[in-house]
Parts: sequence; structure tokens; C-alpha cells
Amino acid sequence: MTDDLSPLRVWLLAIRPKTLPAAAASVIVGAAAAFSDGAFRFGPALACLLAALLLQIGANLANDVFDYRRGADTHARLGPVRVTQAGLLAPQTVLLGTWVVFGLSALLGIYLFLEAGWPVLAIGGASIAAAIAYTGGPLPFGYIGLGDAVVFIFFGPLAVCGTYFVQTGAISSLAIWASLPMGFLITAILVVNNLRDIPTDRAVGKKTLAVHMGATGTRWEYLLCLAAAYLVPLLMGLVGLSFWPLLAWLSLPLAASQARLVWSQVGRPLNQALAGTGRLTLVYAVLFSLGLVLSASRGLS
Repeated sequence: MTDDLSPLRVWLLAIRPKTLPAAAASVIVGAAAAFSDGAFRFGPALACLLAALLLQIGANLANDVFDYRRGADTHARLGPVRVTQAGLLAPQTVLLGTWVVFGLSALLGIYLFLEAGWPVLAIGGASIAAAIAYTGGPLPFGYIGLGDAVVFIFFGPLAVCGTYFVQTGAISSLAIWASLPMGFLITAILVVNNLRDIPTDRAVGKKTLAVHMGATGTRWEYLLCLAAAYLVPLLMGLVGLSFWPLLAWLSLPLAASQARLVWSQVGRPLNQALAGTGRLTLVYAVLFSLGLVLSASRGLS
């Protein structure tokens, strides 16, 4: 029962810790790409990791309060508890928490600006704006079918290449290639979430891409995201970068199990696939990053 939760437990529900590995995955890959190119720097990499985690927490809090205000979260919700809708925290309290978290991420942004210059401010500012505009503002991305594209861009190219940039001061073809599977896999997490919520989102007028495409089309989108993520390491080898990122293929059994869940389940059971796809993203990122590190140590870049 939610009535017996401690304040700490309530805030943990709001923060949604299970979403944080996905945010960390992109930074891990970006740092590994910098290492592969002989430019890894611990301080900026750690700051990127902390900033990414704070941005994800801020986005979670913002979504909690803005979805509540728009009436998108109801008692029919199939996903994890939203603290504002459940009455565990007042909307103004969650909103205050949102701004505190974004403020902390901005402080890290100042350090990264001193390390890497104005592009960091652009990326950080755009990330905060996108996190708010996903469910807030006059035309929220998540309500007009643009959520998938926004997630791909910010968790793929911007997160990975941004992490690489603060360590190297440039963007390489390796960083761009490495950003693609992260974008695809983290988009797949959103796809599962939106697949689960098609009936409730449609009922409240939340027109996600899943609502537009329907359940079958959304399942195909999920499979295409996974397929694209696993195709990228092969293409990296074929274009002359390195075949070592193919180590990520060791996670294929986990990917297959999640695909079966997505294709066979509806409603609340998809929460299992949602968590599983998050785990898949982190496992893939670690294996992919290990491949990048090995390609550097063996001179096979």
C-alpha cells in the first residue's frame, strides 16, 4: 500500500531508479569511444555521467507532474506508480524537485563548459528544454508523436557524441557510429512504454506514435530498433573501424527474450519487457564499450 511509504521511498518512486541505467549507458559508450581514440579523461567523463543521471531524474519528475496536470495519468494507469497522480506528493513539490535537479545538472554543466566550451552549454540547455517539453509546455513532444525521434536524438547522437566531445574537443566518425545503437535501444524502451499505454493514452488524447501506428505497428518498430542496434557493430567493421564492437552480439539472447515478450504480451505484463529492455541496453552498452576498449588496446581501430 502506498499509504505506508516513507518520504524517501516516495521520492525514489518519483525518481524511478530503474530508468537510470539507460541514461548511464550512453555516457559509458561515449567515454569508451574517447578511450578508443586515446583521449579518455576521467573528470569530464564522470561529470557527464552525473549530469546524464540528473537530467533523467529531472525528466522523470517533470513527466510525473506534467502528465498529471494534463490528465494523462489516471487510476487506469498500467505503469509504475506516479507519485503526483497517487497523491503521494503535491504537484508543486514535484515541480520544485524538478527544478532543483535541473539546477544541479546545470552546475555540472558549468564545469563541462570550462573544460570544453560553448557547445556544452548548447547541449545541456537543449537537453533540459527537451526534458521539460516532452510532456510540458504548449506543444509537448510526447503528445504529438515526436517522442521517439526526440529520445533517439538526445540519448543517441547528443549524449554519446557530447560525452566524446567534452574529452576530445571534436567529434569523430567512431563517436557518431557508436551513438546509433544507443539511440535505437533507448528508443526501444520508450516504444515498450507506449505500446503498453496505447489504450489509456488514446482515451485521454495523448497521441504518441504508438497510438498512431497501433499495437502491431509499434511491435514492428520495437523489432526494427533492436535489429538496427545489432546491425551497427557489423557495419562498423565493414567500413573499416573495428569488428570488436561485435562483442555486443553476446547480448542477443537477452534481446530475443525481450522481443518475444513484446510480441506476445499486452497491458501490465509489458512492464517486464520495459525493465528487461532497460537491462538489455546497459548490457549491450558494456559489451559494446568493451569492444571499443579492446580495439584500442590491440591497435585494431
